[in-house]
Amino acid sequence: MMKTHTCGELRPANIGQAVTVCGWAQRTRDLGGLVFIDLRDRDGITQCTFGADNPLSEQAAAVRGEWCLAVTGTVRERASKNRNIPTGEIEVEVTALRVLSRSATPPFEIEDEVKTAELLRLEYRYLDLRRPVLQSNLKIRHRAMQTLRRYLDDKGFTEVETPILTASTPEGSRDYLVPSRIHKGTVYALPQSPQQYKQLLMVAGVEKYFQFARCARDEDLRADRQPDFTQLDIEMSFVDLEDIYALNEGMIANLFGAFGIDVPTPMPRLTWHEAMEVYGSDKPDIRFEMTLKDLTGPTRNSGFAVFDQARSVRGIVAPHEFTRKEIDSLTEYVKGLGVKGLAWHKAESSGFAKFLDEATLKDLTDRSGFAPGSTLFVIADGDETLTKTALGALRLECARRLNLLNPNEFKFLWITEFPMFEYSEEEGRFVSQHHPFTAPLDGDIPLLGGDDLSAIRTKAYDMVCNGYELCSGSIRIHDADLQAKVFSLLGIPEDEMQRRFGHMLKAFRYGVPPHGGIGFGFDRLTMLLCGTQNIRDVIAFPKTQSAAEPMTGCPAAVDPKQLEELGICLANSDQ
Repeated sequence: MMKTHTCGELRPANIGQAVTVCGWAQRTRDLGGLVFIDLRDRDGITQCTFGADNPLSEQAAAVRGEWCLAVTGTVRERASKNRNIPTGEIEVEVTALRVLSRSATPPFEIEDEVKTAELLRLEYRYLDLRRPVLQSNLKIRHRAMQTLRRYLDDKGFTEVETPILTASTPEGSRDYLVPSRIHKGTVYALPQSPQQYKQLLMVAGVEKYFQFARCARDEDLRADRQPDFTQLDIEMSFVDLEDIYALNEGMIANLFGAFGIDVPTPMPRLTWHEAMEVYGSDKPDIRFEMTLKDLTGPTRNSGFAVFDQARSVRGIVAPHEFTRKEIDSLTEYVKGLGVKGLAWHKAESSGFAKFLDEATLKDLTDRSGFAPGSTLFVIADGDETLTKTALGALRLECARRLNLLNPNEFKFLWITEFPMFEYSEEEGRFVSQHHPFTAPLDGDIPLLGGDDLSAIRTKAYDMVCNGYELCSGSIRIHDADLQAKVFSLLGIPEDEMQRRFGHMLKAFRYGVPPHGGIGFGFDRLTMLLCGTQNIRDVIAFPKTQSAAEPMTGCPAAVDPKQLEELGICLANSDQ
């Protein structure tokens, strides 16, 4: 080894020892012959000292930021201690200095509090990753992955890898397609998840499967979403809902416990309907109250046209008297969500009190839980779902502005009984809310023959924490006839059903065990453990929100010969 210690491990117990440390020059300070180099590696920083009579002082003074060095010397106690770093009580009195490689001037400072635009940092991601906070995030990610692996191994699970090149199947998002050179005119798809393979592993008798699967979805991005991502995928045979809840609650409690975070179990549960009614979201943040109240009743025939003409009137009470300027800002926020406006009421002023008689106003404020010192916000709209979701988003926005979101608090819950189908205006038909392999509740199976598909509930579940959906899963359909019925209700013709799912239906003829599973967004899970709200902070080489990677320049043009070999041409391109 070139080094005896890392730059973060030397302590007073090492005083008097001869050591060699390697790393990058964080900074060089020349105090008129007395030279200090702060040497940094992935574990920390060590101060290296060159006295005025040290023949290496001149060489040390020439060292610039991010030069890669090997330093040999003797550990001694620092005269001026730095209590802000673990190695701040010692320094290395240098006897040998070797420049391993020089560095051009970096485009930004390699520091945690760097103010450089993210796009530039992503272009030089190999430099950005040198920052201690990102080094720490990668270690947390590694530690989390190993903790989960050990837990599942102890529970008797087998890690199985499934293919990256698969057939295109409907999973809820657009596929990334890979043209085949050998089978011209056909394509592979990158997996949105290993859904069909893990179910087929249950048919194969594996019984307890998991993998950290690489997945890809061509969808609009945001701070907690990437086009290619890692999913902790789990599937089990001969289980019911309670088995799923118990395993995953234990796993998450074990994971967070490894980082000193207590996760009480059993976790609370809300049905999808309850979550939408109370929080206006199917991934509610329950670190604070501010729940939705149905005010449709007391506003009927109130004489205020905005309320009278709305199908749904709902409100929340924020524990703060917002100023008119703040209310105007929140009004613009909800308009951006698709509603027409925001009604409000405070103890000393109101946007609608003058339109209501005293009894109606009292009924409305009593039902909402309004009290002096707070602000009642009301949204009235003809679309009941929009009213709930807009108010749910306003609830979160108020919490952000009032600093109610404690980053050191973690509140978990299950959302259950999701609708099996939702109507797609774009496609003009019902589509699966999760995926077509999700089993309906036993009591709702008779509804599959009815007209109102939106009333059918499923054995689907999401684990939610602090407003993030951490995982999604379900008990699967294991009956071939029921699976074919669901495909039919989704408007999939028999020939297409056989073309896209024939292998599944064929497998279902050979003794399928009852089974269910779940998929955790591992990057999002790591994001919570690292205390960041940006998923790119926990991925070594992430994409931007436009699904590009500035460092390598992908997606990029390819040699025309490659396209010719594949038998394809690109629209809107010179190729």
